[in-house]
Amino acid sequence: MIVVSDTSPLCYLLLINLVELLPQLYGRVIIPQSVCTELLNSDAPVVVKRWMAYPPDWLEIQSVTEEIDRALNDLDLGEREAIALAEQLKADLVLLDDRAARQLALKRNLSIIGVLGILGTAAKRGLISFPDAIAQLQQTTFRASPQLIERLLKEFQGEQ
Repeated sequence: MIVVSDTSPLCYLLLINLVELLPQLYGRVIIPQSVCTELLNSDAPVVVKRWMAYPPDWLEIQSVTEEIDRALNDLDLGEREAIALAEQLKADLVLLDDRAARQLALKRNLSIIGVLGILGTAAKRGLISFPDAIAQLQQTTFRASPQLIERLLKEFQGEQ
């Protein structure tokens, strides 16, 4: 399975100490160089920079070798390159949280999943407690509509 990630899913999974779900669910994850740069940015949380300074074996950094479509110009560089790399590699899945990036990826026939979907998949496989993971996520700057969070929590009620 070819999985490409943007910055946000990696960052939030690191902040809640669940980044190891990625190799358990997907094996290898590929990021473009710009995502690596964003994860090492001086504004990134210390835990994120420290992790990216010594990336795990399951994380692979690849360059986008094809020209990036101008239709992606409204996205930030990491999102643009993640979508472009996913197209270049014919990825099975792209990890994205940003709404605009997700919409563009879907229009380009890419399969997407965000942090909430990753946590949901992990919970369905019995790897984590979804309510506990959401409680941790809500202690970060991650934002999702309260209605979505409530609906997901109801879905996972009793699956602890």
